[in-house]
Amino acid sequence: MLSNDNQNTSRIANFRKPGTMSHPVTENDVDRTDISLIALRRILRATEMHARDLAHQAGLTAVQLRVLQIVSEKGHATPTELSQRMGVTQATISALIKKLESKGLLTRRQSQADRRQTRLEITLDGRSKVSAAPDALQQRYVKQFESLEDWEQAMVVAVLERVATMLDAEEIDASPVLAVGDIDRSH
Repeated sequence: MLSNDNQNTSRIANFRKPGTMSHPVTENDVDRTDISLIALRRILRATEMHARDLAHQAGLTAVQLRVLQIVSEKGHATPTELSQRMGVTQATISALIKKLESKGLLTRRQSQADRRQTRLEITLDGRSKVSAAPDALQQRYVKQFESLEDWEQAMVVAVLERVATMLDAEEIDASPVLAVGDIDRSH
């Protein structure tokens, strides 16, 4: 006789066959642990698929696109502003800037007001990439998240922070962009 763990595993293996559409997963189908793992996997897959589409259509990672969007909003930004806004280290921003500059999407200029500061400006090619890029996955998330009641938002944040802690991911350098892999990796 199979143990309960093996029965759950085989139910999951048989639950969704590739290419078939079936009803949503319920607790009757699999246990809560498996439901949570399936939900995490779906989030990861959606992020991977969006990253692939973005790379194919715009030639950018989601994080590179977000940097361009931020610079485009004001027409310019400093590396420090980008680092603070995106919640990543200066080293990460430097790598992103270097990559975007090498693609001809950003330029660096010495600030006229303070010669110690670098001012980043988006190029015409950069603006084209921003306008042609598909909606970022996080924009869909933000729209739906912001439509939630205050208590629901707090609950979602608490649960996601708890999941990050459970995965020992609290200290990982991350930005508010749904993307896979290293933030400063390039395509």
